[in-house]
Amino acid sequence: MTGIPAELVARVSTTYDAVQMIGDTVFWIESRPDGRDVLVQRAPDQGVREAVPADMDVASYVHEYGGGAYLTAGDSVWFCNADDQRIYRLTAEAKPVPVTAEPDSPGTHRYADLRLTPDRSLLICVRERHEVGGVVNELVAIPADGQGTVRTIASGWDFYSFPRPSPDGRWLAWTCWNAPSMPWDATWLFIAELSADGRLGGPTLIAGGSEESIFQPEWSRDGTLHFVSDRSGWWNLYAWRHGEVTPVLLQDAELGVAQWELGYSTYAFLDRDRVAVIAQRGGRQQLEVLEDGAVRSMDLPYTSIKPYLSGHGSKVAMIASSPTQSPAVVLVDVDSGQVEPLAVTDPGVPPRQISIPEPFTFSTRDGQHAYGLYYPPTEPSGTEAPPLIVKAHPGPTANFPQRLDWHTQYFTSRGFAVAEIDYRGSTGYGRSYRQALQGQWGIFDALDCADAAAYLTATGRADPDRLVIWGASAGGYTALRSLILTDVFVAGIARCPVIDPATWRDAAPKFQAHHADELIGPWPADEAIYRERSALRHANRISRPTLVLHGEDDPVTPVHESRTFAKALGSRAGLLTFRGEGHVLRSPAAVEHAVQAELAFVREAGA
Repeated sequence: MTGIPAELVARVSTTYDAVQMIGDTVFWIESRPDGRDVLVQRAPDQGVREAVPADMDVASYVHEYGGGAYLTAGDSVWFCNADDQRIYRLTAEAKPVPVTAEPDSPGTHRYADLRLTPDRSLLICVRERHEVGGVVNELVAIPADGQGTVRTIASGWDFYSFPRPSPDGRWLAWTCWNAPSMPWDATWLFIAELSADGRLGGPTLIAGGSEESIFQPEWSRDGTLHFVSDRSGWWNLYAWRHGEVTPVLLQDAELGVAQWELGYSTYAFLDRDRVAVIAQRGGRQQLEVLEDGAVRSMDLPYTSIKPYLSGHGSKVAMIASSPTQSPAVVLVDVDSGQVEPLAVTDPGVPPRQISIPEPFTFSTRDGQHAYGLYYPPTEPSGTEAPPLIVKAHPGPTANFPQRLDWHTQYFTSRGFAVAEIDYRGSTGYGRSYRQALQGQWGIFDALDCADAAAYLTATGRADPDRLVIWGASAGGYTALRSLILTDVFVAGIARCPVIDPATWRDAAPKFQAHHADELIGPWPADEAIYRERSALRHANRISRPTLVLHGEDDPVTPVHESRTFAKALGSRAGLLTFRGEGHVLRSPAAVEHAVQAELAFVREAGA
């Protein structure tokens, strides 16, 4: 059987992020296979064009994951330049001009989540300073024209996000949190008076705490502060009016997401006091409109919407996809329902070659439930049950969306079934499910993946003798732990994996350095548990062939751990490293080589 070529998987690896609407003009960032992060814009009747010079890329590296790397207002664009991490201002009449000073070493001062005061005199944003003594995160006010002093206006917390000036410029709202909590565990929302020179008055706590996650504070045009909170057990929408918090939209659905990047937006204000919002239920998302107290679901051909929603008038710009359509930048009119594609990568694969996922729920060995998507092979070989690749998503606080994934389709077009598992700890199922992995990382996730494979073999959808587990980043750790704890799989694949949580917490960026304290236990009090959960310390318990792939420039999980792990596995290990690649393989050559190597590996392993 021919199957979808590896070259196609590599060629369609362009991703779209960070949509913004200014009037009828739409901006977004394209991360292209050649490594560039390009800001593009599309104005009515003008087509799509690159918005910044070809020798500049738009990317923030705050937290290493970035986000919120640009802001548009009027005829100006402020953006973070990838190379030096300085903020530049670009107007139609001139070349980009830096508005932040050049640091002693490139990238030691990083910026993200840019917002402008209503008079356009100041940029308010997150700054991350890398110093000899460590990394400092804070909020700063920057003269928008670059003529003046950058002022630190909020500091003392480990992390900050969502600085949002009010429409009249009198107030600033923001969220913050301290390690070891992650923003989806415990967040605080404050407001303070904002003076004309950027100074802040005394902060007032609006919402949040050690048992509440706050997401995306945003001021409506009338000056009402909205925000998403999971105080009900779900991320729902609330408003702060006259000193009181009141619910705006309560559902058994997630209206927020895990804040892996800065600048996320899952709701947007429209005309006539309407609100467009992304509602997630499990692995499926849909666009809803709140109008006059009632909710209307838009009938759109999409099941996955990225958390970058922007609105103007009756239109919403978003990045949407489905199991049969690659992510695309689209413009949706919520009145007419009309959808206008602005950017899409269509490789022209016939529909018969695309596997459609089947959502399933399965019981875990300890009597709980977990979830997954089953992709049957599009080219089954005979009547026997197919080989199965079980995939563990990265994060681990994330999920598998119902979105066209060409890596998955590469295998289903070659006779494999693929199961994408939302193990306990995944998002989309409420706070209690999301927090179920706390203290259990490397156990519940690993066993849930094995139990999913057992369920699919018991229901005749997979061959029990040809099961493989695959994971990337934290999902790579899950895959390795599953090989240690069970004998379900005949082989395993780990891309850029976490291998030893104890050493990873020292090497990880500040944002994630204490993540394992929530997922495993506080360090060093629970050092014995860390040793027990280490894939490196228990490599001798992996008896199956294991392939490890790693970018040599990975800033999140160090490549030397993979080299040490492969050495410990000896003849059972295969190791591929990719020069010039980071935590995610991006170049077409690396992506093509990786998927071809994975296919050859699973076939040699007997799957």
